[in-house]
Amino acid sequence: MITTKEEKKRLQELSNSSNIISKGTIVDGSIEAFGNIRIEGKILGNVKSKSKIVISESAIIEGAILAQNAEIAGDVKGNIEVAELLILKSTAQVNGDIITHRLAIESGATFNGNCKMGAKVKEITIGEIKQA
Repeated sequence: MITTKEEKKRLQELSNSSNIISKGTIVDGSIEAFGNIRIEGKILGNVKSKSKIVISESAIIEGAILAQNAEIAGDVKGNIEVAELLILKSTAQVNGDIITHRLAIESGATFNGNCKMGAKVKEITIGEIKQA
């Protein structure tokens, strides 16, 4: 049986991991990770992380984003939910609604949608099987 201390250590190790989707890579499907995700390619699906998601200038996301923190410099077509801080860099193009605790938007960023700040973001769960 796993103790609480062992479980916390395992989750901490998972949260410290990093994933990179490089330029020229296209993922047709959703991505879930405990650790950080850096996307430089194209994702046709949802992206979820219990840590930070970084969308580079070259990246295109067609789906929802759910994360603890996020930094967006690329193109996102979908809703974004961030539990803590969302940063839209000057090259960001977001078409979708935003729910976040804190928001920073650099001059030049494009955002088309509704924004709700200070709202509680739904719990980020990874690896759960959805019931039909």
